[in-house]
Amino acid sequence: MLDPRDEKLIGLLRLDARESLASLARKLKLSRSTVQDRLNRLEQSGVIKGYRVQLSEAAGRRRIRSFAIISVDPKSTGLITSELVTFHTVDAVYTVSGKFDILVEISTDTTEEMDRTLDRIGDIPGVLKTESSIVLTTKLQR
Repeated sequence: MLDPRDEKLIGLLRLDARESLASLARKLKLSRSTVQDRLNRLEQSGVIKGYRVQLSEAAGRRRIRSFAIISVDPKSTGLITSELVTFHTVDAVYTVSGKFDILVEISTDTTEEMDRTLDRIGDIPGVLKTESSIVLTTKLQR
């Protein structure tokens, strides 16, 4: 269970995971060693799984991103997700509630590669329907 200070610490790290311990401690009104202990505990317990580099769109290797929503035969969900994770252009696969069953985040170098990826998704046995949207700009990403 996270206490309010853990939640605030995680919130600060989501804004800037490279912020110094001293700065985090000042903002949380805690000692540097207490913040370090909290970070260690959150990491060891698996609450914080890791830190990552987030590239700007201009610096990113793949600049064209899209989200595809997929309606599937319920008996095929496992096979479809297993197939999707093998695509090098697929960044994330989520099962979702609602009209569609799966949400897929895709990034490619070209529109042609995006088109091929979307066609391959539609060709997976058990995929009933797909819709996709190209990301134009990112307004917020944490």
